[in-house]
Amino acid sequence: MFCGGFRSDMAGTKATALDAWAQSAGRAFVRFDYRGHGASSGAFTDGTIGLWRNDALLVLDQLGAGPTVIVGSSMGAWIALLGALARPQRVCGLVLVAPAVDFTEALIWNRLPDEARSTLMRDGVWQRPSEYTDEPDRITRRLIEDGRKHLLLGGPIAFDKPVRILHGLADETVPWEHGLRTAEALTSTDVTVTLIKGGDHRLSDPAALDRLTTALDEIVNATDPSGPRGSSAT
Repeated sequence: MFCGGFRSDMAGTKATALDAWAQSAGRAFVRFDYRGHGASSGAFTDGTIGLWRNDALLVLDQLGAGPTVIVGSSMGAWIALLGALARPQRVCGLVLVAPAVDFTEALIWNRLPDEARSTLMRDGVWQRPSEYTDEPDRITRRLIEDGRKHLLLGGPIAFDKPVRILHGLADETVPWEHGLRTAEALTSTDVTVTLIKGGDHRLSDPAALDRLTTALDEIVNATDPSGPRGSSAT
């Protein structure tokens, strides 16, 4: 199961590459869009970490009773961890790409100058220039305040199953040190962090995608070597 990032969608490079991997490996795979993203209904600015976590749990619950490995990219890594904590009997492993855990607080609010904070609190929204699209990111007060209900890095993250983390050393959106904080917070003793020299935030070039599918293969084969077949988009 793939959880995409902030303002990304299930037609992105990593999502489609994982779909192709699943087809070739004969594995079940699901990619989906959170509300307000991609093909899903709803306004993006109505979204929050809690709502998007619930979207992911709804998809996970529809998959059946079998063990599931979740791949989470950027914000999707935070969603994946929240899903794993909510469904510990279902999630048997995680692959996290440039994990932006707690990003609303650690990477947005804590870095905002006073003027931007005042705008956000007064108007309910602050527009941040996007590195990936001409349209700015509309950061809402609702997103920031709801994010505080789901912060994970203030203590141990009680997930004891295999985790693989990939992070680019040239990531200017989520610093690689933030990925190490996530690894250190996990209670699992089976955590491997791969730092990719020259890798950016997206990690969607062919070499990075090969690393991603290799990490996924490792966890899937270790946790469920006879797993179910097929793939789908929701």
